[in-house]
Amino acid sequence: MPKFLDPVGGFGVTFATMFKKPHTESYPEEKVPTAPRYHGRHQLNRYPDGLEKCIGCELCAWACPADAIYVEGADNTEDERYSPGERYGRVYQINYLRCIGCGLCIEACPTRALTMTNEYELADDNRADLIYEKDRLLAPMEPGMASAPHPMAPGTSAEDYYLGRVTGESAEGAQE
Repeated sequence: MPKFLDPVGGFGVTFATMFKKPHTESYPEEKVPTAPRYHGRHQLNRYPDGLEKCIGCELCAWACPADAIYVEGADNTEDERYSPGERYGRVYQINYLRCIGCGLCIEACPTRALTMTNEYELADDNRADLIYEKDRLLAPMEPGMASAPHPMAPGTSAEDYYLGRVTGESAEGAQE
């Protein structure tokens, strides 16, 4: 094609799209599912018996480039056990005013305690409500789980928890 006709080719693309029907999403009324690997709101996971996976190591806070995560660890006792290890995350906060959704905190977590959900509606009219505390970040209780603190399942060690050998049925023995 001769060079002087190049602008006509550009106009052809414009004319072709001018008469197409526009695609409009009605977002608040119709919510479209997100991609499976979408990075949304964070979630602190639990073991099948209800103990928390977070061991309070603070690696997620160190990995966060936006300094959006604050973790304060504490020691478990035999009377109050929140996680199977020696420590647990006593204070856990994520500031969604700062979070950039990069997922580096997820990669840093050694116990897969922190994951990201597909929930994307995080807007609010109050800045204080966008700082999520541990109670809003913890995964919901499933049937067969007991809320922490409670002892580990009978006959198990912390290694059994980390290797996935603890099930919901072994948790029922700990509740009795």
